Parts: sequence; structure tokens; C-alpha cells
Amino acid sequence: MRAKMVPAGKPTTLSVSPQTNGPVVVSGNIAVDAGKQLRVAAVDDPAAFARTALIEALGRAGVSVGASPTGPNPSSKLPKKGSYSPKDEVAAYVSPPYSQYAKLILKVSHNYGANLDLCLMAVKAGSTDCNDAFPVMKKFFEKAGVDTDQVALADGRGGNPTDRFTPEAATELLRYWLKQPQAKAFREMLPVMGVNGSLADNCKTCPAKGKVFAKVGTVSLPDFLNVRLEDNESLGGYMEAKPGHFHVFYLVINGAKAKNVEDALKIFNDVNNIGAILQEDASNQGGASQGDQ
Repeated sequence: MRAKMVPAGKPTTLSVSPQTNGPVVVSGNIAVDAGKQLRVAAVDDPAAFARTALIEALGRAGVSVGASPTGPNPSSKLPKKGSYSPKDEVAAYVSPPYSQYAKLILKVSHNYGANLDLCLMAVKAGSTDCNDAFPVMKKFFEKAGVDTDQVALADGRGGNPTDRFTPEAATELLRYWLKQPQAKAFREMLPVMGVNGSLADNCKTCPAKGKVFAKVGTVSLPDFLNVRLEDNESLGGYMEAKPGHFHVFYLVINGAKAKNVEDALKIFNDVNNIGAILQEDASNQGGASQGDQ
């Protein structure tokens, strides 16, 4: 832990960095009034990390393990599939419901989790080839009334150069969820303006706080020729115009020019602020029926 507490009102600048030798380093500043903080970082060797976590968990449960808690975890040493008899089972772990994973992915744009979704869908369909998720996705899109001619995907996160999702396709998908029994659960999985997730720092005191539920999308690519960033931003979801009445909306900015990361963050915040302004405008007009675009 290298993080330092700073006075209330000061910026919180926490970062998390897993180290190759095992420890996870938390650095930066955290204001005393910052409340709970969530940061996401990649683990260089997930198998070794899981091995250490399991050994430590067993130790907390009073189970003695002779192996070192740190070190590699090569899959070649795993027993052959099916070689264990059910009677040999000493414990079982039941994962949280998928909705909890989906909530994490949507709240903080957990891209590794989004890519893992492909593999989970493939396994559910009886395959160990992650690409076998795409027929599953296409079937769902067709069920949801999404024109798949307006969608192109090659991964789960939306970061592949192939990936395309038109505003019309996005709003079709959002309208589908608005009409489902899980509409409230899905909406609350999205970042909430001024409250949590990727929108936590936007609109903390404006009228739209807590009334915009939307997923952020950011792709900033380096333009080495002009020494700048080619920035692309999107924000799509729901805005509550009046209690219980929601509008579907989708904002996109492509090809914006940013001098640096700070400039890109300004564009990011501008898009989010537009979302807040749209909600305030819809609220002032008294709202309309659900599903308006």
C-alpha cells in the first residue's frame, strides 16, 4: 500500500498495479471524504493469482497446504478431465449469479469481463471455442429486434477494429430491455449519473443526478503523425423524465481530436454532461411515454 490520505475535497487519484512477483500495489491519494472507491487492474498471470488466492483461502478455513502460496500454476499439471470421482469431492464453490458479473462489467467498463462473456456463452452452448458465442449473440439480437446488418462484432468489449454498432441498433436493443420483466434490474446495472460507475464523478449536484442510467464507451487511439489522439465517445441508456417514465437515448462522437489524455477526458465529460442536459430538458417538458428516443 503506497496510497496516502489527503484532506477532504482534495482529488482522489488512486491507481492499482499488480506486480509480477505477486503483490498488488495501491498508490496515489485518497481524500478522507472520498467514500468507497473501486479500481480495476489487469492480472498478468491469472492462473498463478487464482492459485495463491485459493491457498490463502484454504489457510483461513484452517486447511493446511504444503505448497508455497506463490509460484506458477501450469495447466499441464492438472489431472485429466473426469479422472476424479464425485465421491472424492471435499468442497464445491458456487459462483455469484451472472447478473453480478454483468453489473461489474457495465458499471466500470470491465473489458476483460466483457471478453470473457464470449467464452461463457460458448460453454453454455456446449463449446470450448469462444467464437462459438457469436451465433448465440446473433440469435439474441434477432429476438430483440436488432437489425444485425447494422452490427459487426469480433470481440466482447467493442475494441476490435471490426466492431460496429449503429445508434439505431443500440436504441433497438435498449428498447427491448425496457419492455422486459428484468427492465429495472438491467437499468440499475448501468452506471448512474452522479452516483456510481463510470458516471459517478459527473453531475454530482445537478438535477439529472440519479436519473440517467447509461453505459459509457471510449476508444482513444494514437495519431502518431499529428501527435494527438483520435477520440471516440458514446453514451447510451435511459433517462428518467418523470417518476417511472424513461426515454431511450444514445449519443456518439466519432473522430474528435484530443491533444492528450486530459483533452480526451474533457470530451468524455462533455458527452456525459450532454446526457444530463437532455434529461433535464425531458423532465422540464413533462416527460412522455416509455421508449421515446
